[in-house]
Amino acid sequence: MAEVLDTTRDEGPPGASARAPIQIVPLKGLPFAALALAFVVVAIATNWEWMLMFAHVAGGALWTAIDLFVGLVLGPIIGRLSIPARAEFASKFMPAMVIIMPTIVTMNLGSGFQLARQLGNLSTSSPNHAWLIVSMCVVGVMAAIALGVLEPANVAVLFEMNKPVPNGERIGRLMKRFIYTAGVTGVMQVATLVIMTRVATQ
Repeated sequence: MAEVLDTTRDEGPPGASARAPIQIVPLKGLPFAALALAFVVVAIATNWEWMLMFAHVAGGALWTAIDLFVGLVLGPIIGRLSIPARAEFASKFMPAMVIIMPTIVTMNLGSGFQLARQLGNLSTSSPNHAWLIVSMCVVGVMAAIALGVLEPANVAVLFEMNKPVPNGERIGRLMKRFIYTAGVTGVMQVATLVIMTRVATQ
């Protein structure tokens, strides 16, 4: 499968790939990530409820939408692609995820915790306290999966593709891990939507 990935081997020395090196962290995306994180920092520092709510809702909506789209829509499509097509897609898609996922996870968790403090939901006397604890448990598991499983698989794919002779079988396994974990967190996101709408209507 590694040989199938290397479609340009006949244009160079044996075992060498003509594919341009993939930029694991796309530098063009860093200013946008920095801007989003700065927005969250300002929201927390000023304790402005609108900014906190915007960061929390925007981060959560993007996290949910991306997870569901990747796991339930892109996953089956990628599974039917040829190995070269899958590799080409990964070379464009995975670097973007290196920037996007940690940013939106941080936006959602940081602003959400501050918002809970501001609204008094962390107090044991709050009627929303039990729901909030359940939400924190669910989101904690999702964050651990996203940052501990999904993101390392993403980076590992990019490092493998930058090798002179990428291992197609290993890339396939890593991409499956990425897709499956995104799908799992996407389904768990539905649970958080139920919990948070319940909290909002208490």
